[in-house]
Amino acid sequence: MQESIKPPVEVRYQEELEALKQADEEQGNKKPDNWQMSPKAVRTFILGSEKPIKYKRKNYEIKKKYFGNDALVERCIVTLAGNRGLMLVGEPGTAKTMLSELLSAAISGNSKNTIQGTAGTTEDMIKYSWNYALLLAKGPSREALVPAPLYIGMEKGILTRFEEITRTPAEIQDSLISVLSDKVLNVPELGDDGFLFARSGFNVIGTANTRDKGVNEMSSALKRRFNFETVMPVKSVVLEKQIILNEVSMLAEENHVDMKADEDVAELLASTYHELREGVSSYGHRIDKPNAVMSTAEAVSVYYQTMLTGYYYGEGHLDVECLVQNLVGAISKEDKDDLEKVKGYFNTVVRAKSDKEGGLWKEYYEARKWLK
Repeated sequence: MQESIKPPVEVRYQEELEALKQADEEQGNKKPDNWQMSPKAVRTFILGSEKPIKYKRKNYEIKKKYFGNDALVERCIVTLAGNRGLMLVGEPGTAKTMLSELLSAAISGNSKNTIQGTAGTTEDMIKYSWNYALLLAKGPSREALVPAPLYIGMEKGILTRFEEITRTPAEIQDSLISVLSDKVLNVPELGDDGFLFARSGFNVIGTANTRDKGVNEMSSALKRRFNFETVMPVKSVVLEKQIILNEVSMLAEENHVDMKADEDVAELLASTYHELREGVSSYGHRIDKPNAVMSTAEAVSVYYQTMLTGYYYGEGHLDVECLVQNLVGAISKEDKDDLEKVKGYFNTVVRAKSDKEGGLWKEYYEARKWLK
């Protein structure tokens, strides 16, 4: 079989999950009905373990996968153990989707039961549709029904992920209200047999970008069915650098790119994104903030694109000029005026760091010719 470009979380971390399940059983930890593991183990899976876990005669170190607010992760897990849905909101690129995948894989063993919200999402993409050949041949029956993610989640007692919920029309969003309130879905065509009562373990994790606020604003009735958690951008350059290194290294390994991530380049890129996002440099310079989303996910993309160029065309050497070209493409894709703000950043902050620190910052400053 061919390898997947992006294996699901439960496949990528299969041995870690199995090790945690075994440790859970040995320790007798309490877990909600139909959960794969206890809330303690879910937390450990996402935030990492202080000590290795023994499994198959090996010591497994559970790696930290989400770098952010640990308390937020705990609150998310507790919410999902209750009756209210979980809504993750925040700027694009703040790892909302990744967190929902990690939670689903750990709790349900399945991160693929997903609704992708778009302007074209319809109610049957959320609940169920019909196999019309069987419907015409046999009439309405469970055999002719084609379950969608919400139906599957209720029937199996697993989490249903709803990505970009505010991209979905408001009347489609509101089809969730009765399900989240009563935990029952009615299929009128099946008559008295058409009531599907959710099994234990079912819940909904939604994600929404604050930049989409007002596109299809959620109704107050729907908001009341969710606990909201705001996922904030990374505030620490050191932490952002670590995220870039981890994600780029994982991408390189998955795609068989035999090239190591450079810590100095990751720090330079993390500093650039952090300072442009915050509007102030480490030297105290005020900076005009771009309108573009200066997210950590974008920084990872810029670095990885530069790495691929170096791997395939640069004989394994990462080129700073290429880094600047990719940075320009990422920042100016939405608003051309942002390019002037980046030029201003290079002419003040990068220039000052080039004079004071030299080295990579000097190369970075000299590559400003690509800011055209």
